[in-house]
Amino acid sequence: MTTTSSDVDVVLPCLNEAEALPWVLERIPPGWRALVVDNGSTDGSARVARALGATVVPEPRRGFGAACHAGLTAATADVVCFCDCDASLDPSLLVPFVREVRDGEADLVLGRRRPQGRGAWPAHARAGNLALARMLRRRTGLRLHDLGPLRAARREPLLALGLTDRRSGYPLQMVVRAADAGWRITEHDVPYLPRTGASKVTGTWRGTWQAVRDMSRVLGEAPGGTPAVERSVR
Repeated sequence: MTTTSSDVDVVLPCLNEAEALPWVLERIPPGWRALVVDNGSTDGSARVARALGATVVPEPRRGFGAACHAGLTAATADVVCFCDCDASLDPSLLVPFVREVRDGEADLVLGRRRPQGRGAWPAHARAGNLALARMLRRRTGLRLHDLGPLRAARREPLLALGLTDRRSGYPLQMVVRAADAGWRITEHDVPYLPRTGASKVTGTWRGTWQAVRDMSRVLGEAPGGTPAVERSVR
């Protein structure tokens, strides 16, 4: 891995993932740069990431979207990828995603998670994801099956989407606004492994419900990014 300019930047939102980082970072393809966005870790994740050659981007404001967007704004490569930092997804799987973007076959490429073994994807998380995929289809017409975190697109068009969600709705907002902008969006199966450590978002029914609520709010946006109805968020 390199800590300067790179062919591709991989954004890795990180909150207390010191145990998983070695597995993830050793799978970053050669010539690509790992941007580990430290979202307030207390387990030494930033230190581990630096020791393994990654670039660490601090983002003290908590939230999955806050971490992802901090990584996107810190990126400099033409193509930017996103991947969870919990060892549930292998970042080397992004190689064909990047090729598809560079070859002009798609503007946004998403990974459809396929659970490998028991415990890889809890039933409540799968149910929430399925419900959101159906709502997304009604909102945009996209026949996607998953709103997973493994994805690739060009940096400047991503920034031009003007993404505003800083919590769990960020991945969905990216897809919704890309669809509204006429992007070509494709989806490919990827193996989904049991994560290392406890999930911060969908590890419980409560966390899943919060994520679904955040994403439902995103689906309420009118085309162009204007909220259809103002909602309070507690």
